[in-house]
Amino acid sequence: MRKQFLSIACAFLIIGCNNEQKPAEQSSTPTPPATDAKPAPAEFADPKYSEIGKKGIAALSAGDIDGWMAAYADNAVYIWNNGDSLAGKPLIADYWKKRRTDVIETINFSNTIWLPVKVNQPQANEAPGTWLLSWYQVDAKYKTGKMMKQWIHTAMHFNNEDKIDRVIQYLDRAPINEAVKK
Repeated sequence: MRKQFLSIACAFLIIGCNNEQKPAEQSSTPTPPATDAKPAPAEFADPKYSEIGKKGIAALSAGDIDGWMAAYADNAVYIWNNGDSLAGKPLIADYWKKRRTDVIETINFSNTIWLPVKVNQPQANEAPGTWLLSWYQVDAKYKTGKMMKQWIHTAMHFNNEDKIDRVIQYLDRAPINEAVKK
């Protein structure tokens, strides 16, 4: 009886899995792909953008501001969540050179998360195109001898030449301000 039941169950399985082709699928002429299909609002971007981000924070940790700035476009804008901003590669480089030389003794990034995204349909006033979203823990020792530790989120937009033209950094200023006090 078991053998008969097993045979009948297998037959139903085979019959159930037999997908008959529809008349359109039987045609020898392939159907051209739809050309009016809208792209997804966002999709994963090339992992090379994550490598650019990793290389950048390694250079910043080492105090190599010129190496870090190599990934930036001349017209780059650097914005913090509190409303401060810097416009232009020279101003951004000057700010970070002074910061790394006069204010920050050491800075290290750990527990990094990188997400390269191609935004096809922006949902806000930000630019479409390639963005690198990153999250990391920052441990900094300041020239005052004080330490600062916090998670920071950074969003970087890349232009058509794969240069960073917009940075938006989300951080808490309170622990930084406390660490720089003498």
